[in-house]
Amino acid sequence: MTLSTWWLFILMTFVVSATPGPNMLYVMSTSARHGVHAAVMAMLGCMTALLAMMSISAAGLGAVLQTSPQVFEALRLAGAAYLAYLGVKVWREPVRDRSTEDGTPPTTGVPSTAASPTHNGSIYRQAFLVAASNPKAILFAAAFFPQFINPDAAKLPQFGILLATFTVIEVGWYFVYAVGGKSLAVYLQRATVMRWFNRITGGVFIGFAAVMAAARE
Repeated sequence: MTLSTWWLFILMTFVVSATPGPNMLYVMSTSARHGVHAAVMAMLGCMTALLAMMSISAAGLGAVLQTSPQVFEALRLAGAAYLAYLGVKVWREPVRDRSTEDGTPPTTGVPSTAASPTHNGSIYRQAFLVAASNPKAILFAAAFFPQFINPDAAKLPQFGILLATFTVIEVGWYFVYAVGGKSLAVYLQRATVMRWFNRITGGVFIGFAAVMAAARE
């Protein structure tokens, strides 16, 4: 892998990672509700799933999945069903007014709900499932990574460099979305605002599910 090839990979990964999707939305909404610490747990869950899927792809199982339409269809529909479930859950999540007595939002930016260690574990698991719910991530890795690997050189070191590069860029964008979510926390103290935030994010998750369910190879 040449230096120019690596820079091309950086550019393409930067653009792909910046595109809003279920992972970024989940990190942002977690930061808005529970703070950056909880968002870090969401990042860890997403990255665990993504790195696992890319490793599976490197092992050649992505190609197997691509040539097995029935298995892919089952995984795709299961992923869509989970995103729809998550959307409905967020939409119906109960809210409580945490604004000050005079009705103005507090200026401290304190998250609306403090996440306990148990809740952090739940956030990690849910983030893992959000990232793993799209089997196309495996196919993306199977089709994307090989284009940047020199077949005449040792493949494992090249894969390691690409994986490390992807991780840095992806996590960097997670933090951008997490900071954006944190800035919303002060406004989410109001029950009415929180309710609309839940409905919007829940609706977006349901939209992702609909797009995934309707997708065809």
